[in-house]
Amino acid sequence: MTLERPSLSAAREAIADGIEREALVTVFGRCTVDYEGRASSTLEAGDRHVMLKPDGAALVHTDEGQQPVNWQPPGCEHDVYCERADADTDADGAGEAESGATAAESDDGTTLVLESLRSSPDERLLVRFQRVLQVSAFSGTDENELALSGTEEDLRQRILEEPTLLEPGFTPLATERATPAGAVDIYGEDSAGRTVVVELKRRRVGPDAVGQLRRYVDALERDLHADADVRGILVAPSVTDRAERLLGDHGLEFVSLEPTGE
Repeated sequence: MTLERPSLSAAREAIADGIEREALVTVFGRCTVDYEGRASSTLEAGDRHVMLKPDGAALVHTDEGQQPVNWQPPGCEHDVYCERADADTDADGAGEAESGATAAESDDGTTLVLESLRSSPDERLLVRFQRVLQVSAFSGTDENELALSGTEEDLRQRILEEPTLLEPGFTPLATERATPAGAVDIYGEDSAGRTVVVELKRRRVGPDAVGQLRRYVDALERDLHADADVRGILVAPSVTDRAERLLGDHGLEFVSLEPTGE
């Protein structure tokens, strides 16, 4: 169900029906956003997209970026009502419901209010629409979980299952081995018994990855006995030209490997 440029009262009825049916409800229009809880925030009027999910999550998006500018987590209670600017507020702060708002943008100061309440901790998100351009409500289910492929964990498993992909004679000894500089992805030794530090990246990498690997190598050289010979190997599909030069400058190595065997 989708309404284009509905009156505020029609939008309220459609949203209330969607919440009641546990549908995914989206509203686009000009609104303000107020949040009270662990902190407080206010967004002045702007065109925004609001999504109310049946699990209680609420998301407020602008026309920029991938993250919501404000949100509530699953488990919240959603409500919708119309409110006049001069209406008396009750103990919860909500104004008197107004059923007579019939224009897409009210002349009497009436706003359409979406309210999302969280009880523990106490948090309240109020979105007040002066103008609603679209309301949609969708009923559906999705029982599937996201299946990730091509991750650093895939890369780790490839090497653990077939260590010769790194080099002949390599023996993995530990994963996520702690060092003062952080956890090493794979810790092992080569055919000559030298310590090997392996840093995994699933995409083309630059100088930052080289710096990270060097810190691990330096930390292990300080941790191990004085004459320890620690090799550092960066594993990724590819590296930038600058990263390749830095690897050579620091005596580090690179192995080109994709996260999957395709």
